[in-house]
Amino acid sequence: MSANPSTSDSLFARAKQLIPGGVNSPVRAFRSVGGAPFFVKAARGAMLTTADDRELIDFVCTWGPAIHGHNHPVIRDAIAAALDRGTSFGTPNPLEVEMAELIVRFVPSIQKVRMCNSGTEATMSAIRLARGFTRRDKIIKFAGCYHGHSDSLLIKAGSGALTHGHPDSAGVPASFARETVVLPFNDRTALDAAFAANPGQIAGVILEPYCGNVGFIMPDAGYLAHVREACTRHGAVLIFDEVMTGFRLARGGVQELEKITPDLTCLGKIIGGGLPVGAFGGRADIMDQLAPLGPVYQAGTLSGNPLAMAAGIAALRLLESENPYARLDALGRQLRDAVLAACQAKGLAAQVPQCGSMFSIFFTATPVRDYTTALTGDAPLFARFFHACLERGVYLAPSAYEAGFISTAHDGVAIGRACDILTDAIARL
Repeated sequence: MSANPSTSDSLFARAKQLIPGGVNSPVRAFRSVGGAPFFVKAARGAMLTTADDRELIDFVCTWGPAIHGHNHPVIRDAIAAALDRGTSFGTPNPLEVEMAELIVRFVPSIQKVRMCNSGTEATMSAIRLARGFTRRDKIIKFAGCYHGHSDSLLIKAGSGALTHGHPDSAGVPASFARETVVLPFNDRTALDAAFAANPGQIAGVILEPYCGNVGFIMPDAGYLAHVREACTRHGAVLIFDEVMTGFRLARGGVQELEKITPDLTCLGKIIGGGLPVGAFGGRADIMDQLAPLGPVYQAGTLSGNPLAMAAGIAALRLLESENPYARLDALGRQLRDAVLAACQAKGLAAQVPQCGSMFSIFFTATPVRDYTTALTGDAPLFARFFHACLERGVYLAPSAYEAGFISTAHDGVAIGRACDILTDAIARL
């Protein structure tokens, strides 16, 4: 351990004495790639500054929210102005209304929206609402899709649960698991069979329309339209979990790109501008089942927190004024092409699915289209690649099963330098 109590090694040693595993979210622990996590003391633009004064080009972007880069001055100024008025009121505040107006304008499927404090709260609440609206109990989800850590959804989950080998968490009652039907993503036949096997029992179908928690996976052509049609035909609520993809791939999310209208949408990350936030919204007749209008209860002390609302409003208004999506896609394609070229030169099989500012790197010859094919990726090779990149100054997600993110701040020197580092790391594998 370093003698300096503020270095990463010392901080991690102290944290392990007080925090389970030394981290407050499991994937941060580096268990699947080996080694110990570094601690960050500052971030700006595309760069992280570690406790050991290393500068790293960041492709985690706080797991998605930092689409404008870290510590953007416009967002920082909005937080400062809100802070001057107070941190929390426990009453409705004007910024909640402004945020709701922006969300409804950006995402046409959302007629009414309820703010909460995290993506987990959003998905948990959307599931409860779907059950209350339909008066049915069963939910369909997809293997590898992670929708937060609520009991009904932590079955065959992705993200940290998959990274750490625990896609079915201890502590989830078997009776809860029985109400969750888990299907392979991109399999129309399995979906149709599940509805046939559970007639009149499926309250809703929840999915990441573009998966980000088992690595980045795109749906087959026509698949989302098939899911929409099946839900309509069987009276089930279609829930898009766009916590990651909402406002990142388009102003209206995947549903704008794919021209699919879900009944409910779960949001988070970007709408908090880097502060804790979540939201769920959709059809007015469904949303009006929420208390105080209806019988489905949901509440939160800090829901609509003025600091988070101010940061999120600033982030959304920047997206509106700058419209950076074509530029972000160009950056994503530049990174993808560099990795694929380097792998080809090295003779390594690789898949690099990419759309806009999201991407993944799978070391496999198998096209990745679901949970099973994602697991064909060479995780030990990814771990070596991860550390080779980290040693050279690029931070990727410390898991073979997480999406990467690009921000507008990567444009220019950062993306060029990162591509050089990724290419060199592959060459040395």
